[in-house]
Amino acid sequence: MAALIKLRNMPIIQRSVWNHLAKSNRCISTSKKNSDTATTAAESSTDAVNKNWVSYGFDFKSSEDDTNAHHASYFFSVTLCLVFGGFAWAYAPDVHMRDWAQREAYLELYRREKAGLRPIDPNYVNPKSVKLPSESELCDVEIII
Repeated sequence: MAALIKLRNMPIIQRSVWNHLAKSNRCISTSKKNSDTATTAAESSTDAVNKNWVSYGFDFKSSEDDTNAHHASYFFSVTLCLVFGGFAWAYAPDVHMRDWAQREAYLELYRREKAGLRPIDPNYVNPKSVKLPSESELCDVEIII
């Protein structure tokens, strides 16, 4: 981003000269060496690939198998696990029923308001159905309210 801002502030003449210089070819002429002519094209191409090859750690003998295993492992770990796993986790149904409980609470509040009742009844349980212990049964038990 910083490079684009710097390029935008550069005058147009400097940009055109800079682009022209960047496109120029610089050819170097060298004579063939005896060691280059002795090897065949197939041998030199495999030597060039194996000469600078650094293994990803999957296969230390074959660069092709190593690269394939590297690409496959990153495809499965990044694409399938992170992308599709994140998608499935984000759009999974609500297994803890949090949305359902909140929706039911709103429906119950609406029903009670429509019927002219309080939102929460102080006698949620009928007091006649609750059997409390008598004073003699409680005796020395400390009651904390």
